Amino acid sequence: MPVRPEPKAAEEAGAALRATLGLLYRRLRQTRAAGDLSLPESTALSRLDRSGPITAAQLARLEQVSPQSIGATLQSLEARQLVNRAPDPTDGRRMILSLTRAGRETVHSKRTARTEQMTRALAALSAEERAQLMAVLPVLEHLAEEL
Repeated sequence: MPVRPEPKAAEEAGAALRATLGLLYRRLRQTRAAGDLSLPESTALSRLDRSGPITAAQLARLEQVSPQSIGATLQSLEARQLVNRAPDPTDGRRMILSLTRAGRETVHSKRTARTEQMTRALAALSAEERAQLMAVLPVLEHLAEEL
């Protein structure tokens, strides 16, 4: 069984990890192409790519935002022809959202660009530092599951 850190040590580790991951996340987000998607648009597209076709209400719940917020985001994505609405085949009162071909290409292009950005940054690290980082990834994944 893993050894639990002392409460103060866990609090300090939590604060340091939050700050470091926050900085990493902000740096990844700062690299934006002209006309790039907003954060809500990007996360909605990514969610639709992972989840497949869903309703706006389901998307709002998954993204933990209000129906009004997701509605504004979806209007923008539809205007850019990245998302499509179609009647639910089992309940004609509901609309099902799905990615268009352009939406799928946008999501995959953004992921590729972020991976390339991360690859360039990792290349600046020593082999030992990359090995240390790779060794901690399972712990970070476990931590994410605990949140």
